Amino acid sequence: MALRTKSPALLPGLMSVAAMLLVWAVAAHLTDRPQTLPGPWEVATRIARLAATQELWFNAGMTLLRVVASFLLAMAAGMALGLWMGRSRGADHWLNPALIILLNVPALVVIVLCYIWIGLNETAAILAVALNKIPVVTVMIREGTRALRPDLDEMARAFRMTPLARLRHVVLPQLVPHIAASARAGVSLIWKIVLVVEFLGRSNGVGFKIHLLFSNFDVAGVLAWALAFVAVMLAIDVLLLRPFEARANRWRQDAP
Repeated sequence: MALRTKSPALLPGLMSVAAMLLVWAVAAHLTDRPQTLPGPWEVATRIARLAATQELWFNAGMTLLRVVASFLLAMAAGMALGLWMGRSRGADHWLNPALIILLNVPALVVIVLCYIWIGLNETAAILAVALNKIPVVTVMIREGTRALRPDLDEMARAFRMTPLARLRHVVLPQLVPHIAASARAGVSLIWKIVLVVEFLGRSNGVGFKIHLLFSNFDVAGVLAWALAFVAVMLAIDVLLLRPFEARANRWRQDAP
């Protein structure tokens, strides 16, 4: 039964990707300028050549490490701040102006300032990416915290649950759907910022390779590196994040 429900949902996605490839191929054929718009077959050949070397795996691995480190830092800090602001009206009043400012500061400005203040190192790179994502996670968790059921809080107080027990058994189970949504949105945003960080100030990674290829106006190389890492992030989304989000929202389907 599970296979029957999942396979129809997979077919539209595959057809959508096939349609995008068809449009790309037609556009490349009509343009007839491989230096400006190479066809999908040329980019696929380039990816295959890169995959046969250690260059792709090393640089993609470095980018993935930065994505994971920035993601964990942003989720931990954003969840703590969002939970605090959602549960404390005073904290929300004091921190909300700073949160609005951080949400509107361009990512490029944060990256440049981190590199100037900390230096061209991994600490600055990961912190710059996390700082760009923390406000988004904070807002999503804060709104989820505000939607918590007050009757469950009253029940926890009636049973004299400790703050840690209340957090574990009452608050976090209700926040899981919001955590899952912020995680999926976070990964899609973080890896794009990581590429900018690598483009500006790292000596390895997918963003660094794109920087070198951009200097040579190598469009096929830029697309090959970008699409290779897109495939990695799609695999993470399909195999890890999407099942987690579905499991987190299962209670909505089971509710009467």
